[in-house]
Amino acid sequence: MAAVTIPDIDEQLEARLRRKVALHGRSMEDEARDILRSAPSTEPASGRTLVDSIRNRIVPIGGIELDLPSRDGIREPSGLGE
Repeated sequence: MAAVTIPDIDEQLEARLRRKVALHGRSMEDEARDILRSAPSTEPASGRTLVDSIRNRIVPIGGIELDLPSRDGIREPSGLGE
């Protein structure tokens, strides 16, 4: 079993961790273990963003030209409250 020591944690981070520990009713070590256990599952599986994935599908076919509708000015409120 590995032991980890984290020196020089800033006061704000320690205070947030203590609040989380109190909220969950467990020890600082248990809370740290839970955070470390869940950290790898929050990373994207491929390391790419959605934009990168879409771009990689579109670029090989030469891209897509979209016909965008013209934009109208801002409309006046309908006056429903009057």
